[in-house]
Amino acid sequence: MPRSGADLALLLLSGFRTLVDAATAELAARGYDDFRSTHEFALRAIIAGADSTSDVGRRLSVSKQAAAKPVAVLVERGYVSSDPDPSDARRNRLQVTARGFDVLREGEAIFEDLRARWEAKLGTAEIAHLEETLAALVGDATVKPDAPGWVGQAPAT
Repeated sequence: MPRSGADLALLLLSGFRTLVDAATAELAARGYDDFRSTHEFALRAIIAGADSTSDVGRRLSVSKQAAAKPVAVLVERGYVSSDPDPSDARRNRLQVTARGFDVLREGEAIFEDLRARWEAKLGTAEIAHLEETLAALVGDATVKPDAPGWVGQAPAT
């Protein structure tokens, strides 16, 4: 019996969740036990040019208040610095620290390893086919976490 459209969506979400959970566990094993997947979105927004909490909120399509918590956590944990803006003493500028870039590099390496594990399990041709199929289905709608407002963008029609 064929699966439903909802089943497909849940399978895709489960695949994503499986990879993210495994990456989070491996990051913890590598010394980044205080880093969560949601932090990556804020880091990438800052790398892409968001230099204030308001900017992070705009890039992630959330309120300044919603962006403030992950930004504060990232600053507290040393992944981001918040220094006075030399041109405006009333505001602080956010910058990703060396530790922030390190965790991103580690995460990218982990995802490469996870992909290789899936490839070993399914085969090179099957993974390539899966990636090609997903790329054909989503087209230009691929999520780019560093793109301004990607969370709130309407789906392509």
